[in-house]
Amino acid sequence: MSRTAPRSRGPQALGACGAFATLAGRAAALDALDRALRQTLAPPLRDEVRFANLRGGRLLFLASTPAWATRLRLLQTQILATARSLDIRAESLAVKVSPLPRIELEPERTRTLSPAAASHLRAAAAAAGDPEWQELFGKLAALAKPITPAR
Repeated sequence: MSRTAPRSRGPQALGACGAFATLAGRAAALDALDRALRQTLAPPLRDEVRFANLRGGRLLFLASTPAWATRLRLLQTQILATARSLDIRAESLAVKVSPLPRIELEPERTRTLSPAAASHLRAAAAAAGDPEWQELFGKLAALAKPITPAR
């Protein structure tokens, strides 16, 4: 009787997990399904749940709190109908409570335009023969940081 080594549940080498392209394709498909299923939900709920997996006809969602999980379970019929309309064979829905990773957006970096740059833009506007370019350079120059007199 030959005995095989038990399968490890821990981290595995990428090569042991199958082709990377297959994994990336599965991740992209799950992400697309997440967007398609959540777009039918009302905005407060949509932001507090994530679609996690489809296995054995069961849609698995993650919810940030038990309250959001309950609200999602109440919409099971609607979610399953949406999945079926996307040709997904799903018979049930499961929800696990887990803190959702927050996607922090970088604050928009605002750059100020120096008075010297504004002066160059005004000169370019004056030199431009095209009225549209003159207007555009003028608008850009108007964005310059105003010179504040020293006290």
